[in-house]
Amino acid sequence: MIYVTSDLHGYPLEKFGALLEKAEFSEKDFCFVLGDVIDRGTEGIKTLRWLMAQPNFELVLGNHESMMLGCDFICEDITDESIAKLTGAKLGIYSSWITNGGGETLKELYALSPEERRDVFDFLRDAPLYETVTAGGRDFILTHSGLGSFHKDKKLSEYIPHDLIWTRPSLGTRYFDDITTVFGHSPTLLYGSKYEGRAIFTDTWINIDTGAACGLSPMLLRLDDLKEFYAD
Repeated sequence: MIYVTSDLHGYPLEKFGALLEKAEFSEKDFCFVLGDVIDRGTEGIKTLRWLMAQPNFELVLGNHESMMLGCDFICEDITDESIAKLTGAKLGIYSSWITNGGGETLKELYALSPEERRDVFDFLRDAPLYETVTAGGRDFILTHSGLGSFHKDKKLSEYIPHDLIWTRPSLGTRYFDDITTVFGHSPTLLYGSKYEGRAIFTDTWINIDTGAACGLSPMLLRLDDLKEFYAD
């Protein structure tokens, strides 16, 4: 079975494990995590390092991982003094990340050795911007945020990173008729209170960001039968 989840945003790893158990996820199954594992919550790096050790999980890059990668200059030397000395472009990149919830992630990075930090950054550099998969007789495109500047004749390789990690589709957005696009990034509650904490299904896309960044809980979607699993 193939599962997807998204936007854990530092959600406690123990609780995420309970959600996997609820879905009866096993070593025979596979799970795509559609970005934004880190920031806002307190266990983003812990979960990233756990994912690094799992043979049946794959991270698709999110905008928060992308922002962290933009701060790779802090990888070797994270101290209050080194951060205080940031200027110019580096300071702007760092400030943008911290403003968007990177402070909790930085605290976790402080606790790692330089080698452990490098391993995390290398893992993120290897993460793809999208994946394609077939499950239950259906074809899926998996990205963090959908397909910005969409055109049905446009190849996936022609999309720029911004299109795949920063776009925010509207309820009226349409993608491919014969391929379902699955993404997160935009908490479903932003589309109306009736969607709060629940996935949104349209005839061309599915949004699975159920609001962990907003104090709610993530969910799992099993692609084989489109069954939804929510935390208790």
